Amino acid sequence: MTVRLRAHHLLCMLTFVGEGYTPAFTDNYRRIAEWLTAGEEIELVSGPDDICAPLLDEQDPHCFNASVLERDALALADVATLLGKKLEPGAVIMPDAPLLAELRRNFAGGQIRRACSRCEWGDLCNRIAEGKFAGVLVGQA
Repeated sequence: MTVRLRAHHLLCMLTFVGEGYTPAFTDNYRRIAEWLTAGEEIELVSGPDDICAPLLDEQDPHCFNASVLERDALALADVATLLGKKLEPGAVIMPDAPLLAELRRNFAGGQIRRACSRCEWGDLCNRIAEGKFAGVLVGQA
């Protein structure tokens, strides 16, 4: 099974510790975290993804907002630069331990955090990164 992720969720997954917008969102994200940790590959998508799914039935889901699309563009550019390869929707990434370690090192160092500006989860993610990613649910920190 392939997990479909929008680009800024490549960053969000680095600090996911089980908190989220709603219980349904969090339960869904926990399942996705288990799949990613078990070695499922990631397909990059444009717009709402598997993590967004529980929010799409809301009256005005934020997943379509311009600010979220901007986060995706910034995250995609930063991760592509870090990995030294072109990334676009349809690209497949394997979230193995070396990749997660590289992403986390650069996330903690601020090199791939442009997408995080003005994010409501920024303080939580900062604390998790400062705590050396203890308790994250995707991969080994």
